[in-house]
Amino acid sequence: MTQTKKFDYRIVQDKDVWAAEITRRMTARKTIVSKRKTGFASEAEATAWGEKELKSFLDKLMERNERKAKQREERTEANAAKELAADAWREARDVADGSDDFFDEDNDDYASDK
Repeated sequence: MTQTKKFDYRIVQDKDVWAAEITRRMTARKTIVSKRKTGFASEAEATAWGEKELKSFLDKLMERNERKAKQREERTEANAAKELAADAWREARDVADGSDDFFDEDNDDYASDK
């Protein structure tokens, strides 16, 4: 199995005009063009644009991933704190109630039926 990059650029010639494309490997057989620019007079210009845009594209992607990871971490911490507060509230409620009645969800025998 060969290892290929997820993001790359390629240069395409259409008659006398060159085009540069930023590509993404969707699957092992399918490649998607994420960004494209045409109208380059030479292959060197297209290559320079492709390299520059690929670097910019990957930098933006890394920043987005870091931002999303931070949001996910904050959301996880908030959910954990909320769950701890709910557990503490349940314990305080049970202690304050003081009754020894135990509710068993699996038992259909209710005290009022006696």
